[in-house]
Amino acid sequence: MATINLVFPLVHPIIIAPRFLHTPSSLCALTSNRFTTRSMANDFLGDFGARDPFPAELESKFGEKVLGNVDTEHKILIPNISALSLSQQECTPTSPLQSPMSEDDAQKLIRKVLGWRLMHEESGLKLQCLWKLRDFKCGVELINRISKVAEAAGHFPNIHLEQPNQVRAELWTASIGGLSMNDFIVAAKIDEIKTSDLVPRKRVWA
Repeated sequence: MATINLVFPLVHPIIIAPRFLHTPSSLCALTSNRFTTRSMANDFLGDFGARDPFPAELESKFGEKVLGNVDTEHKILIPNISALSLSQQECTPTSPLQSPMSEDDAQKLIRKVLGWRLMHEESGLKLQCLWKLRDFKCGVELINRISKVAEAAGHFPNIHLEQPNQVRAELWTASIGGLSMNDFIVAAKIDEIKTSDLVPRKRVWA
């Protein structure tokens, strides 16, 4: 029996059977008169919605136009957690026995966090980001905003207010002596902090 894997986005599932049942199970079988459709996903991604086919879709007999044999099994593969953006992921507990992330893996992930760079130190790899702010008050405000994000994530950076208007943040997982996925997740969440009201205003010349 042939198997065809179909990968669809979570936000707008594509209807390929006469009716989808709204079900929270991680594996559900949907059967039409011609083929079987299965959705495979991890429970933590939640349910996916459904609708009845439109009259025009029924008239088109789309269910009979699916490529493959009558007994072909069609699977909808819902993206797992690794397919989600870093800022949408949640930090997980890290075991002291866990090995730190390799430099090759860190080099791949550093492209997904804006403004951050890898630092090679004796204690291991770290992430570092610098912000130039308008003044001391703006520096303090940025630190407060970063603190709220870190507290919600449960993973905390080292934050320094340098000079009167520069903030430096460093992320690493001290318990494993290097970087973990948690560091990149928090860096991505920090990237989403609004800073346009804190940075120096650009002069516009007439």
